[in-house]
Amino acid sequence: MSQDEKQIRILIERWAAAVHAGDIEATVADHAEDIVMFDVPPPHEGVRGIDAYRAVWPEFFEWQSRGANFEIVSLDVEVGGDIAFAYALLLCGTAEDFAADPAARLRLSFGLRREHGRWVIAHEHHSFPIPPVQG
Repeated sequence: MSQDEKQIRILIERWAAAVHAGDIEATVADHAEDIVMFDVPPPHEGVRGIDAYRAVWPEFFEWQSRGANFEIVSLDVEVGGDIAFAYALLLCGTAEDFAADPAARLRLSFGLRREHGRWVIAHEHHSFPIPPVQG
């Protein structure tokens, strides 16, 4: 594993720990000012800019504080020069969620770039698979 891959892995693990802890300052740290995030809940056109990114987290933190989990299960990182991407699967939900669907995983992907010698997250995408239609 390269030094860049290690740095990015640490950055994403630190981000996930901050999200789980409900720490907004640590959650937004290491993100580009022009971050673009596509998330599970609206807005459907995505969140653009660090201020908008910061604004979406309090509601999630409130939900999570009632006992939800946010834990990385797997994380892969690819680096090419000053650009990198990473993808991860997470346990994200409550005990009731996992009892109903033990295989459910939140899917994350990140686009990163090196700015002034350090890695920052420039793009973030969160999604859950759509459950099959029962019919």
